[in-house]
Formats: sequence, structure tokens, C-alpha cells
Amino acid sequence: MELGIYSFGDSGTVSTRQRLADLVSQARYADEAGLDVIALGEHHRADFTLSAPELVLAAISSVTERIRLSTAVTVLSTADPVRVYQQFATLDQLSGGRAEIVAGRGAFTESFGLFGYDLREYEVLFDEKLRLLLELAREERVTWRGRTRAPLEDALVTPRALQPTLPVWVGVGGTPQSAVRAGRLGAPMFVAIFTDPAPARGLVQIYHRAAAAAGHDPAGLRVASGGHMYVGRTSQGARDEFYPYYAEYLAKLPQFPGGMPREVYDQWIRAGLLVGSPQEVIDKIMNHRELLGISRYVGQFDVGGMPAGMVDKSLELFATEVAPVVRKESA
Repeated sequence: MELGIYSFGDSGTVSTRQRLADLVSQARYADEAGLDVIALGEHHRADFTLSAPELVLAAISSVTERIRLSTAVTVLSTADPVRVYQQFATLDQLSGGRAEIVAGRGAFTESFGLFGYDLREYEVLFDEKLRLLLELAREERVTWRGRTRAPLEDALVTPRALQPTLPVWVGVGGTPQSAVRAGRLGAPMFVAIFTDPAPARGLVQIYHRAAAAAGHDPAGLRVASGGHMYVGRTSQGARDEFYPYYAEYLAKLPQFPGGMPREVYDQWIRAGLLVGSPQEVIDKIMNHRELLGISRYVGQFDVGGMPAGMVDKSLELFATEVAPVVRKESA
């Protein structure tokens, strides 16, 4: 089973330059410690520093050797699939074949206005662009017509990825329609889960049924999950240390104006939020595997603008105490 980390580059109280430098350093440690993947999420907000994940992944590729370089997610609805493919094919060449894309619609919609897209086209934009990106990943020359960009007529799209087919995952937030789309297209699926993974069992079943109906072998399709994560030395210590940052982070959401109440936070942890001692986090990841059949878990390891030292300690515990046990138990 693969294990990794993801980040939105929460800015916190440090400069953008420092935040990005910390992220590159943490990625280098993750590579040296044997983690399998690092994924960076695209956002266009003042509280996040990662509006161009592919550039930061390129910087990370220069200081790492084996860790896979992914996104979480690439907001494909407001991007040009041809340009996205070229950027990640270039990253794949630079990194020796380690690039991946997780394509999604994003948790926020600020990119629609920023890049001149109509939010009413939300569904058709993602559907058409995802289909085009998957075709670009498979074929060197592409003929395509749709509503969302100019047509392509036997277009040669270069450079090509070093891998025979650049991996493109579909990020799913929880809607059955998204799982059906991923299955029909025969693409691997990444599911974002923050508490109890049990409700996502239905999504995985829908995904496999849709894949089979479209002629794909469900056994050959991968499922990954991920969510917010903090590993502390002790259970209570982890809860207390992480709470102020998590409450502030969730204050961005309309359901938690002013921050998340402590009683709700404790309830989320009991329901499955990956906050706790190494053993608690091990148990919760294994629960994801048992319920969903995942082959990869990726934790958001730097939520809420935590100080770099606090992030580093949690990352070290994840890499040295959680990952070896999960790999052994899932072998």
C-alpha cells in the first residue's frame, strides 16, 4: 500500500517564500524517509500559496529521487487540458517518470471568475476537459470537438511524458455522479474523506459497477483516499496541539463561522478524523483500506498554517512510525 502527503500550502503567518521553502524541504524529507507520493493542491486564494503546483513540484523533483509528484487537485474546469498535459509531461521528463495528475473541480470556485469561466457551465466544463485530458495522456495526436475550447484536428501535442501513459486520477468529493464518471472513463479514483470512511463504500461500489458496465476491469482500477491528518506522540497531546489550527482552518467554511467548536472537533475525531497517536492513525488508515479497498492513502499534513517545526514532527511520526506498520499490515 502506498502512503503519502498532500498540501495546499496554507500560508499561516510566514511569507510565501518561506512557506514554499518549507514545503520543498518537507518533500525532500518525505522522499528520504520512503514515503511514496507528495501531492499539491491548486488554489487561488490569499490564504494558500499554491496557485501553480506544477512549478513547486518541479522544484521538488530537483531535490528528490523516488517520491511520486502529484496534485490534489488540478482544477481542470478552469484550465486548458492541452496546457495541463504539456506541463505535467515536462515534469514527468524532468523527474524521470514520477509525475501524476489528480483532476478535480476543487473545493472553492474562485478560479471561475479569475479566469473568465461561467460557473453555470460547472458540469460541462469538467466533463469535456477531463475526457480531453485522458485522450491526450493516451494519444500523441488528438482530434477533438466540444463546447469548452477550440477544436483540435489531428493535433500533435508535445512534449510527451516519459511514462507510456501519464497517470490521470479523478478526484471525487462525495457525489455519486462523479464516481460514475470516473468508472465509465476507466480512470483511477481519489476520494476525499475527512471523518468516517463508511459512507464512501457506496461510491466505490458505484465506481466499480460503472467501470464494469463500460467494459473496464474493476480489478485493474485503483482507489485512493485522503484527508486531514495530524500525528502526535500521544492521543490527547495530538488533539490539544492540533485543535487551534484546525478550528481556524475550518473557519473558512460557511458551516463554521468563527471556527469549529471543540465538541464538534472531538466528535469528528471519534468518527474517523486522522488526529491522534501513531497507533490511532494506523488503525484509521487500515479502516479505510478494509472498507474501501484502497491502495493509497494521502494525508493533508500541514493544515491551518501550523508552524514548520510542528508540521515536521508530525511528518516524522507519520513516516517512521505509521507508514512501516501500515505497509506491513497491508502486505
